[in-house]
Amino acid sequence: MNIGKALSLCRTQKGMTKTQLSKAADVSISYLTLLEQGKRDPNLSTINQICKAMSVPTSIFMFLASDTEDRDGISNELSEKLAHTALSLMEQDC
Repeated sequence: MNIGKALSLCRTQKGMTKTQLSKAADVSISYLTLLEQGKRDPNLSTINQICKAMSVPTSIFMFLASDTEDRDGISNELSEKLAHTALSLMEQDC
């Protein structure tokens, strides 16, 4: 799992700054920075809180955070297409 990558992708796709997200999710900017850098592992409650603040379904967020070996039965090509589609839909939602 790469929570930091998914967090950075979703946040930037939504056009949110760390300051905006930290206020909306009620977490500190420094904690968000540590999450994006992969230096902290949030619990599920925190992930849900952050996803809600970004208006991103937790399931989509977790898919974007998953590594290739986490996606048994889904080809890399399909995974890339799904990720691209999810990010495109988030962009349209802004």
